Amino acid sequence: MDHTHRFVEDLVGQCRVPPGTSVSMGRDFDPAGGDGTLSRSEGQPQLEEVIQVIDDYQDRLSAAATRGILLVIQALDAGGKDSTIKHVMRGLNPQGVEVHSFKEPTDEELRHDFLWRCQRVAPERGRIGIFNRSHYEDVLVVRVHSELLRRQGGSDRAGTTRIWARRFQEINDWEHHLVANDIAVVKVLLNVSKAEQARRFIDRIDRPEKNWKFAPSDIHERRYWDDYQRALGEMLSHSSTEWAPWHVVPADRKWFARLATAAILAQTLIDIDPQYPKVDASVRRQMATDREALVAELHGSSEH
Repeated sequence: MDHTHRFVEDLVGQCRVPPGTSVSMGRDFDPAGGDGTLSRSEGQPQLEEVIQVIDDYQDRLSAAATRGILLVIQALDAGGKDSTIKHVMRGLNPQGVEVHSFKEPTDEELRHDFLWRCQRVAPERGRIGIFNRSHYEDVLVVRVHSELLRRQGGSDRAGTTRIWARRFQEINDWEHHLVANDIAVVKVLLNVSKAEQARRFIDRIDRPEKNWKFAPSDIHERRYWDDYQRALGEMLSHSSTEWAPWHVVPADRKWFARLATAAILAQTLIDIDPQYPKVDASVRRQMATDREALVAELHGSSEH
């Protein structure tokens, strides 16, 4: 195992939420944490090395077309989802990557079960699918704003029903189904602090080129910070599984969040270890014949 692979393995281990863990966001995770031995100046070249690993393995993943990857990225507002996707995926072949963002459900989506809109865009084998927010919105936003259940055809009496336990079971079962069908499910929570979120909102207000990123609803949702922290803790406790574990990435330092997310994706590819397809003997013989013909063609052209 080379240095980069060891670094990736160690970093992923720091972020992984062991299945069966009872999680409290404030107790268990530091949004400003990370590898204390690594500085920002050291992190950038390390990110380049990890992205190169991803690039190498993605080429094999696409060629083999026997396994796929679903990368789920969750975060509260201003958690860094867009910039993380931009920086981590910039070295990949865009033909092998699809990004889907999930916002407020449309009328069509509301007429289906809550997993439908995600199932229909799940990645195929050979590709990496990225969910910018995901099916977990239905155990986060809908849990914090339980009145939204009415729009989904359910009760808004969230505190007196088993709807959340059922949804976690349905999510776990669906992810297990994907994994059983050779789609690895990789889940990353970018954990930003309340203070850092405020700073990023101020930056969006102060910089005209970022004004488009800010919405009054961001401030409205901020009032529910503690509710979201509880909902996130429940999400991690009930849906970090052996087949699809969660990884909590400290997100107050954007450079570290990007590096850790890249490492998590790289480790998934390393574990899959896709290989270029091998051709059988008859195909190799035909290739040799075709090669001779092409060489003769080039030789003949050079003589004229």
